[in-house]
Amino acid sequence: MSAAETPAELASTTHAAHIDLEIGGMTCAACAQRIERRLNKLDGVSATVNYATEKAAVQVADHSEAVVAELIAAVEKTGYRAQEPVPLTEEPSAASPAARDLAGLRRRLLISAVLTLPVVLLAMIPALQFPWWNWVSLALTLPVVLWAGWPFHRAAVLNARAGAATMDTLISLGTLAALLFSLYAMLFGAAGDPRLRHDFVFFAEPPWASGAAHAMGATNIYFEVAAAVTVFLLLGRYFEKRSKSQAGQALRSLLNMGAKEVAVLREGTEVLIPVRELAVGDEFIVRPGEKIATDGTVVTGASAVDMSMLTGESVPVEVAEGDSVTGATMNSSGRLVVRASRVGADTQLAQMARLVEQAQSGKAEVQRMADRVSGIFVPIVLVIALVTLLVWLILGPSAESAFTAAVAVLIIACPCALGLATPTALLVGTGRGAQLGILIRGPEVLEASRGIDTVVLDKTGTVTTGAMKLAAMHSARGWSLRNAGDDELLCLAGALESASEHPIARAVTNAARETLGSVAGKLPGVSDFSNHQGYGVSGIVSGHTVMVGRRELLRQQGIEVPDDLAGLLAQAESQGSTPVLVAVDGGLAGVLIVSDAVKETSAEAIARLGGMGLSTVLLTGDNSGAAHRVAAEVGIEEVIAEALPKDKVAAIRALQQQGRTVAMVGDGVNDAAALAQADLGIAMGTGTDVAINAAGITVMRGDLRAVADSLALSRRTLRVIRSNLFWAFGYNVAAIPLAALGLLNPMLAGAAMVFSSLSVVGNSLRLRGFKGV
Repeated sequence: MSAAETPAELASTTHAAHIDLEIGGMTCAACAQRIERRLNKLDGVSATVNYATEKAAVQVADHSEAVVAELIAAVEKTGYRAQEPVPLTEEPSAASPAARDLAGLRRRLLISAVLTLPVVLLAMIPALQFPWWNWVSLALTLPVVLWAGWPFHRAAVLNARAGAATMDTLISLGTLAALLFSLYAMLFGAAGDPRLRHDFVFFAEPPWASGAAHAMGATNIYFEVAAAVTVFLLLGRYFEKRSKSQAGQALRSLLNMGAKEVAVLREGTEVLIPVRELAVGDEFIVRPGEKIATDGTVVTGASAVDMSMLTGESVPVEVAEGDSVTGATMNSSGRLVVRASRVGADTQLAQMARLVEQAQSGKAEVQRMADRVSGIFVPIVLVIALVTLLVWLILGPSAESAFTAAVAVLIIACPCALGLATPTALLVGTGRGAQLGILIRGPEVLEASRGIDTVVLDKTGTVTTGAMKLAAMHSARGWSLRNAGDDELLCLAGALESASEHPIARAVTNAARETLGSVAGKLPGVSDFSNHQGYGVSGIVSGHTVMVGRRELLRQQGIEVPDDLAGLLAQAESQGSTPVLVAVDGGLAGVLIVSDAVKETSAEAIARLGGMGLSTVLLTGDNSGAAHRVAAEVGIEEVIAEALPKDKVAAIRALQQQGRTVAMVGDGVNDAAALAQADLGIAMGTGTDVAINAAGITVMRGDLRAVADSLALSRRTLRVIRSNLFWAFGYNVAAIPLAALGLLNPMLAGAAMVFSSLSVVGNSLRLRGFKGV
């Protein structure tokens, strides 16, 4: 990339790519805003910087080393550090920006705390004030303010050069003002007297008080204020970074549960290699009690697999030859040989991690509002501090009282809690969701969950097991190919349905393989396959034109159903089963009866949703008889049956036009459009990739109760965000007037400011205890 060529210019010529950067050196939300503005000044670059996760999410042209270097250089010119993040499947490096910042903070905090303790004791306890104690306090305070507090002063200078004022500006001005005023008092006033006696004062004397407790002149020193405020702020920053690290640890700890080594079969011999060296197509052995190294397909063996670490579901899943398994899950019983289908960053667990990380890097609308408030807050505080100083100088008892009140305003008004209110709650909430098998795509999902009053449920695979089975098969009178009868009918239908992902299609294909003794890949091939959305499928199998689907599909081709089979269709529907018609070479060949069972937990899940004040609607493409039977069994009162994919979208839109806010729960290809139309889409993780990609929330286990849990977690996270913002705003609204009126010592103001930030982080960490509805 040439010197004159920016990443944005490259973006204009190629498709956009996503780049994540770890940012180091940020001390408040305003720092994140500065970096974000700097990156967004590159034409075509779209960047979001999150203070809580200390990451930048950037959209550029491509993920080349030159582009990354250009972006890192832009961040460094702003005065901060940046690098590409460590892959989630690896341990974080001690050289990462976050790790270096935390280690540096710890060192500065410990040294400054040791130096500050005697300064505070000498200032607060007159009996300890020996001759020259004030000069000893000066010697101890200088390294605390100038060295330990250097990150604040450095950031303030960088911000000033950029014409910006941030939280660091307030801290730097407050602590330096306390130090410089004290130096002035010692060098040019009476405070330099070695025999000075100093009483610790919690409150400045208000301007309206009668008399003057202090004579005009520089007689007091504020070394304990400068040193203690610096230590309090370093302590707050340290615990804040520690808390943020703990909040984001849930996802990394989940990923670290994966296997580290794997026994691969190489020419019939077992070879032990690191998991990262696995390639697609490798066959590896999983013994009982071992973790499955990566996503794959069982080649030989049968076992029960514990999926709880991925889905939160405690009941093991039975797997056998031909079944898919997921990396990081536990093999409970038998020995398996698995062929790797996805490795590294392509595995389901890695994709899940990326989804959660992207959610954590987003910004809710309430956070954007808080960012805007923080952006104008600091200049307003500087004005308030200046006005406070002038009023006290004019009306107050002494210049020292004026100085004390102004410094207290500067220190207590830092809007750090505002910047932490949303990101920390989002970080903890999405991390806890990942542990429970609930993936929340972003902060906008939380806001959407707040107004949901109606939950629309797909039937097959959502309310029912989705493990449909062929219950009966009837050939049409006089139909036969080569006198093969039902076997030929099932073979043709199963081969055609093998090209579809629909649960009914899987049931027919599985029945064909079991009945005919065929294994995967041995059914006849399919050509000219066509999916008639909501009606069925068609194609060429073994030279025959085959159609499998609903009665309407055959009618479109002029194929009518005789009375005897029409009676079978009506009987199947009345019993809650699903009839599927098969036509071969333009003539009716027969009917397949497919049945499904309601999940054991569906009725309980519907009751939980009702307990949350939510209405439920069953929306399905299945026949009315089957739909009403299932609805009655689980307690759903409203049913919309025989809906094509486009009808599902229209049904969702009709509910929205009634003033209802709708969440759609589904798992199939035919649910994707409805999931996108709904105010909130929730996909069952047992479903298709198309459905999952169209949803805002994905529940990784097939238990419908997880839907109630996902909505409850989203709502609780949003409540925590709002309570954080309330207390953060309330703190500043209450604290600034108290400081301006002289009712707070600057040291106490610093402690209060730190407490406000830690209380926001602590409130967010409560989400780690979320157990479900």
